[in-house]
Amino acid sequence: MDRQEILAEIYRRNIDTVYRVCWLYMKNVSDTEDAVSDTFVRLMRSGMVFENEEHEKSWLIVTARNICKDVLKSPRYKNEPLDENMLTGETLTDETLIVVKELPEKYRTAVYLYYYEGYTCGEIASMLGTIKSTVISRLARGRKILKKMIGGDTDEAEKGIVTN
Repeated sequence: MDRQEILAEIYRRNIDTVYRVCWLYMKNVSDTEDAVSDTFVRLMRSGMVFENEEHEKSWLIVTARNICKDVLKSPRYKNEPLDENMLTGETLTDETLIVVKELPEKYRTAVYLYYYEGYTCGEIASMLGTIKSTVISRLARGRKILKKMIGGDTDEAEKGIVTN
C-alpha cells in the first residue's frame, strides 16, 4: 500500500471523529471544515507513521484540538461576530453533543473524549498533558453542568462517577 492509499484509509477511519472534535471548538460549520482540512493537511505534511490505530486517532484528536485553539486565539476570530445561521451543526444529529459543545473548553474536551470516543481518564490525561485526577474532576463537573443545562435526575448525575 502506498502513502496515498494509507492516508486515504486514515482519513476514512477518522473523519467523523476529527469533524466532531473541531465542531466542538469552532461551533460553526465553515470554520469546522477549515480546521478538519488543516488537520489532515498537517498529517500529510508530517510524514507521521503510527504504531496502531489508537495512536493514529489520538494524534489526530490532539492535532485537531491544537489547530482549533490556535484559530480561536487569532485576532480575526476574536473580532468576528458569529452568524447565528452558521451555528446549525446540520451534520450532527446527537442532541446531547450539541449541548456538550456549550460546555467550557476544559470540560467539553474531557466529556467528549470520554463519552464519545471511549478513552479512559488516563488516556485523556496523557492527551491533554494533565493528570488523571484532573480529568476525573473535569468529567464530574462537566456532568454536573450538563445536568443543569439539559435537566435531569440529580441522582443519575451523581452516580456517573468516573474512576478509570
